[in-house]
Amino acid sequence: MRLLHTMLRVGDLDRSIAFYTEVLGMRLLRRQDYPEGRFTLAFVGYQDEAEGAVIELTHNWDTTAYDLGNGFGHLAVAVPDAYAACDAIRARGGKVVREAGPMKHGTTVIAFVEDPDGYRIELIQRP
Repeated sequence: MRLLHTMLRVGDLDRSIAFYTEVLGMRLLRRQDYPEGRFTLAFVGYQDEAEGAVIELTHNWDTTAYDLGNGFGHLAVAVPDAYAACDAIRARGGKVVREAGPMKHGTTVIAFVEDPDGYRIELIQRP
Protein backbone atom coordinates (compact mmCIF):
# COMPACT_ATOMS: atom_id res chain seq x y z
CA MET A 1 0.00 0.00 0.00
CA ARG A 2 0.99 3.63 -0.48
CA LEU A 3 -0.55 7.05 -0.05
CA LEU A 4 -1.95 8.28 -3.40
CA HIS A 5 -3.21 11.80 -2.76
CA THR A 6 -4.72 14.29 -0.34
CA MET A 7 -7.92 16.02 -1.47
CA LEU A 8 -8.59 19.68 -0.74
CA ARG A 9 -11.84 21.45 -1.65
CA VAL A 10 -11.12 24.84 -3.22
CA GLY A 11 -13.32 27.83 -4.01
CA ASP A 12 -11.49 29.08 -7.13
CA LEU A 13 -9.72 26.32 -9.03
CA ASP A 14 -7.64 28.51 -11.33
CA ARG A 15 -6.39 30.58 -8.37
CA SER A 16 -5.48 27.40 -6.47
CA ILE A 17 -3.72 25.80 -9.46
CA ALA A 18 -1.73 29.03 -9.89
CA PHE A 19 -0.69 28.95 -6.23
CA TYR A 20 0.44 25.34 -6.22
CA THR A 21 2.22 25.58 -9.59
CA GLU A 22 3.55 29.15 -9.71
CA VAL A 23 4.17 29.79 -5.99
CA LEU A 24 5.08 26.32 -4.71
CA GLY A 25 6.54 25.02 -7.98
CA MET A 26 4.37 21.92 -8.44
CA ARG A 27 3.16 20.73 -11.83
CA LEU A 28 -0.45 20.37 -12.97
CA LEU A 29 -0.59 16.62 -13.63
CA ARG A 30 -4.17 16.29 -14.86
CA ARG A 31 -7.48 18.09 -14.83
CA GLN A 32 -10.95 16.71 -15.57
CA ASP A 33 -14.36 18.40 -15.67
CA TYR A 34 -17.43 16.41 -14.61
CA PRO A 35 -20.33 18.53 -15.97
CA GLU A 36 -23.01 16.07 -14.85
CA GLY A 37 -21.76 16.36 -11.27
CA ARG A 38 -20.86 20.07 -11.58
CA PHE A 39 -17.30 19.64 -10.32
CA THR A 40 -13.71 19.62 -11.57
CA LEU A 41 -10.75 17.64 -10.26
CA ALA A 42 -7.17 18.83 -10.75
CA PHE A 43 -4.12 16.93 -9.53
CA VAL A 44 -0.87 18.76 -8.72
CA GLY A 45 2.45 17.51 -7.44
CA TYR A 46 6.22 17.52 -7.67
CA GLN A 47 6.35 14.13 -9.36
CA ASP A 48 4.06 11.91 -11.37
CA GLU A 49 1.29 10.13 -9.50
CA ALA A 50 2.95 6.76 -10.15
CA GLU A 51 6.04 7.97 -8.28
CA GLY A 52 4.61 9.69 -5.20
CA ALA A 53 1.67 11.25 -3.41
CA VAL A 54 -0.01 14.30 -4.96
CA ILE A 55 -2.74 16.81 -4.09
CA GLU A 56 -6.23 16.56 -5.56
CA LEU A 57 -7.90 19.97 -5.81
CA THR A 58 -11.68 19.54 -5.96
CA HIS A 59 -13.76 22.44 -7.20
CA ASN A 60 -17.53 22.15 -6.81
CA TRP A 61 -18.86 24.63 -9.34
CA ASP A 62 -21.60 26.00 -7.10
CA THR A 63 -19.41 26.56 -4.01
CA THR A 64 -17.06 29.54 -3.73
CA ALA A 65 -15.69 29.01 -0.21
CA TYR A 66 -15.43 26.39 2.54
CA ASP A 67 -15.07 26.45 6.31
CA LEU A 68 -11.74 24.80 7.11
CA GLY A 69 -12.86 23.52 10.48
CA ASN A 70 -10.39 22.68 13.21
CA GLY A 71 -9.58 19.06 12.39
CA PHE A 72 -7.30 19.56 9.40
CA GLY A 73 -3.68 20.30 10.24
CA HIS A 74 -1.43 20.96 7.25
CA LEU A 75 0.41 19.54 4.27
CA ALA A 76 4.20 19.19 4.54
CA VAL A 77 6.82 19.80 1.85
CA ALA A 78 10.55 19.11 2.18
CA VAL A 79 12.79 22.02 1.11
CA PRO A 80 16.60 22.31 1.14
CA ASP A 81 16.52 25.80 2.73
CA ALA A 82 13.36 26.99 4.51
CA TYR A 83 14.61 30.60 4.74
CA ALA A 84 15.23 30.80 0.98
CA ALA A 85 11.94 29.01 0.27
CA CYS A 86 10.02 31.63 2.28
CA ASP A 87 11.75 34.44 0.39
CA ALA A 88 10.96 32.81 -2.97
CA ILE A 89 7.34 32.08 -2.05
CA ARG A 90 6.83 35.65 -0.81
CA ALA A 91 8.42 37.03 -4.02
CA ARG A 92 5.91 34.99 -6.07
CA GLY A 93 2.97 36.41 -4.13
CA GLY A 94 2.59 33.66 -1.52
CA LYS A 95 1.65 34.31 2.11
CA VAL A 96 4.17 33.23 4.75
CA VAL A 97 2.34 32.81 8.07
CA ARG A 98 5.25 31.52 10.16
CA GLU A 99 8.76 32.57 9.22
CA ALA A 100 11.50 29.96 8.93
CA GLY A 101 13.21 29.01 12.16
CA PRO A 102 13.68 26.16 14.58
CA MET A 103 10.50 24.43 15.68
CA LYS A 104 9.38 24.98 19.26
CA HIS A 105 11.11 22.54 21.61
CA GLY A 106 13.30 21.21 18.78
CA THR A 107 15.96 22.02 16.24
CA THR A 108 14.30 21.20 12.91
CA VAL A 109 13.92 24.35 10.81
CA ILE A 110 10.33 24.82 9.63
CA ALA A 111 8.05 27.51 8.21
CA PHE A 112 4.39 27.74 7.24
CA VAL A 113 2.73 29.24 4.19
CA GLU A 114 -0.96 29.51 3.40
CA ASP A 115 -2.72 28.79 0.11
CA PRO A 116 -5.53 31.02 -1.24
CA ASP A 117 -8.20 28.96 0.58
CA GLY A 118 -6.41 29.12 3.93
CA TYR A 119 -4.85 25.64 3.91
CA ARG A 120 -1.46 25.62 5.61
CA ILE A 121 1.64 24.10 4.08
CA GLU A 122 4.59 23.35 6.35
CA LEU A 123 8.05 23.74 4.85
CA ILE A 124 10.51 21.36 6.53
CA GLN A 125 14.19 22.00 5.91
CA ARG A 126 15.88 18.80 4.78
CA PRO A 127 19.31 19.39 3.22
